[in-house]
Amino acid sequence: MKNLKIASAFALSAIILGCASHKPQEAENQIPEPSSPGISLVTLANPMQGTDSKRSFSHGNEYPAIALPFPMNVWAPYTQPQSDSFYYQYSQDKIRGIRQTHQPSPWIGDYANFSLMPVSGRLAVTEDERASTFSHKNETALPSYYSVYLDTWKATMEVTPTLRAARFQFTYENPDNSYVVLDVFKSKKVCSVQIIPSERKIIGIACNNNGGVPDNFANYFIIQFDEPFSSYGVWSDGKTQPGITRLQGNHVGAFLKFKTTDNNRVGCKVASSYISLDQAARTLQTEIGDDTFDTVRQRAEATWNDALGRIQIEGGSMDQQKTFYSALYRSILFPHRFYEMDANNQPVYFSPYDGKVHQGYLYTDTGYWDTFRAAHPLYTIFFPEIEGEILQGIVNAYDQSGWLPEWASPGHRDCMIGNHSFSLLADGWMKGITNFDAEKAVAAMVHDANTQAPDFCKSIGRDGAKYYNSIGYVPYSNIPDDVSFREACAKTIEYAYDDFCAAQLANAIGDKAAAKTFAHNAMNYTNIYDPKTGFMRGRHADGSWNEPFYPDEWGGPFTEGDSWQWSFSAMQDEPGLINLMGGDQAVAKKLDALFAAEPTLRAGTYGKPIHEMTEMAAVNLGQYAHGNEPVHHLIYLYDYVGQPWKAQVRLRQVMTLLYQATPDGLCGDEDTGQMSAWYVLSALGIYQVCPGDPTYLIGSPLFDKATMHLGNGKTFTITANNNGPQEFYIQSATLNGQSDNNVFITHDQIMNGGELTFQMGSAPNYDWGVAPESRPVSALSKLNQ
Repeated sequence: MKNLKIASAFALSAIILGCASHKPQEAENQIPEPSSPGISLVTLANPMQGTDSKRSFSHGNEYPAIALPFPMNVWAPYTQPQSDSFYYQYSQDKIRGIRQTHQPSPWIGDYANFSLMPVSGRLAVTEDERASTFSHKNETALPSYYSVYLDTWKATMEVTPTLRAARFQFTYENPDNSYVVLDVFKSKKVCSVQIIPSERKIIGIACNNNGGVPDNFANYFIIQFDEPFSSYGVWSDGKTQPGITRLQGNHVGAFLKFKTTDNNRVGCKVASSYISLDQAARTLQTEIGDDTFDTVRQRAEATWNDALGRIQIEGGSMDQQKTFYSALYRSILFPHRFYEMDANNQPVYFSPYDGKVHQGYLYTDTGYWDTFRAAHPLYTIFFPEIEGEILQGIVNAYDQSGWLPEWASPGHRDCMIGNHSFSLLADGWMKGITNFDAEKAVAAMVHDANTQAPDFCKSIGRDGAKYYNSIGYVPYSNIPDDVSFREACAKTIEYAYDDFCAAQLANAIGDKAAAKTFAHNAMNYTNIYDPKTGFMRGRHADGSWNEPFYPDEWGGPFTEGDSWQWSFSAMQDEPGLINLMGGDQAVAKKLDALFAAEPTLRAGTYGKPIHEMTEMAAVNLGQYAHGNEPVHHLIYLYDYVGQPWKAQVRLRQVMTLLYQATPDGLCGDEDTGQMSAWYVLSALGIYQVCPGDPTYLIGSPLFDKATMHLGNGKTFTITANNNGPQEFYIQSATLNGQSDNNVFITHDQIMNGGELTFQMGSAPNYDWGVAPESRPVSALSKLNQ
């Protein structure tokens, strides 16, 4: 789609129709509404979505996550060696086991891992020896259940999850020499395994990690088998020790042999704890107890159907419904619980920040740089009880480490930029999620905003805080020995947004002094806008512009993007940014130009194209790089400039082209729920451009009807009459029966329950939602009133 000219909305309509027309005809057939009896929503979610990726090109960089919503532990098959963080690759034909995993991203890595694998006929313990060929035809993956037939061993392995435990089942065709192999992954620290034959049990400790943990970090696990062992042993470095029950080392394992002549099925239940073996045993009893595999599976399926059923959609094709529920599934896999339930059924956790056990809540394995944009706004609507626990955990992390977390896995990790914990805290408070210590949160914001990021982790505090606070921006220079900070423009833009969020929370609790300072600094984005070029760009500490400047150059003063993508990111003050850029018409033309531009790119300081660049060029939507987060709000800016019909067509285009419920069905890194949450909200027809300001912009609802069962027990319905692949333009709208020309809706209006109804059509309505009073005002200006 080179040189798309979006001056013509009808030309864009043709693009959308062309994109849809290649689909098989049956893909457009209507199916029964998921709310109908007999429709299990969990069967519509595909854990294989996004798994056909490789390091150089991402279709999601995902693995099939078998888990409950917001779990502590996830279970996943793996095809690659343990050292490869891209560990499930759909194109491969061998499986090495099912692992307990906590990995939020292959760029972050996994931790606290062990795996189970059945073998038969002969004992094979190392991952290369035990790896079995398999076919996707003999593989079943649901959020609540995974099964695969192992060709090499003529055996089937299955798993079904609870929040912190799981039930496994191994079925052997060959009754001779049936084994289960445990692999405690390689670690720099000493791990251990112990077999207790009299109790049909293995206990162990896994310690492997990729950082973000204290010295006393450990994952204590218990594996309880249903059947007695006929023999057993341990192994290390490929060498087995039959009859030995204990082993310690950097890479250890165990093997168990079973008599399967009369019963060819072996089951076990598994639980783990970051606190102790006693706690793991408690979890095993409370989450599984004596329940059978089928009982655990049924309960997991019911849990998923409840979670997915918080949004019931009608209309659309089978493919679209599968894509929607696959996206909703991905959206609520993160962040991971890090807390457990003690003997009094109270939450307790081992802190990765101070190495001590505390009462309360903690969540981890997520990066707020990604998820503040859509994932957490999604939780505030449908899972406010979870978001409340997350916010408490953020403040707890500050208590224990002296810093608010920004990218945790499980503790602080040096990844990405900004102080987007500010966003979560402010957005939650503004939406009535107030069960955290807001005064302490504001004090933490003041600390982090005024403190240089520590060397061990540049993603907490502020890199360049001294300059940002004194000259109003983070300086960047390519002159040797000049004052310069990596990604300085992106940091300035995001610090300014985060300052708005801090001002919102400070103002809400009556801290007027902090609110005033933060609100003032929220305008700092204006200091790196160059009116001559019309772009945000790097600026030296003395005020001069960094040269040379190319708007399509990645890296340098920007984070995983270029100036085209970052120049529209003053989310807290989009109307102010629009005025700065020359007004409605000028910005509309600039947005048009972004999509019409060639997808050129300069590698800049990256030295060579990174995968985000390659993926942008492949999508061929000009300089729009949906596979990375900085542009996720960008299409909705058409609402701010009085041209909402362009947002409507572009949103349908992105949803149609870049999301499918297939192994290659995502257009970039999924990033702990953000990529999917964008789709869920956009498919509903709403999107929060500025978290911290409880206002959602209107897009183009994908389905005929979406019934939203809200976290407060009420129901909000979005209906799109005359909706379809060719009818994506809003003609008119009513809110609770009253005519509504606004291109926005507030959080309170949604949470109060009701119905938003659209009349759709195949041609733009150039009158609906275009008046200045129909648009949202600047969130920052509302704060300063």
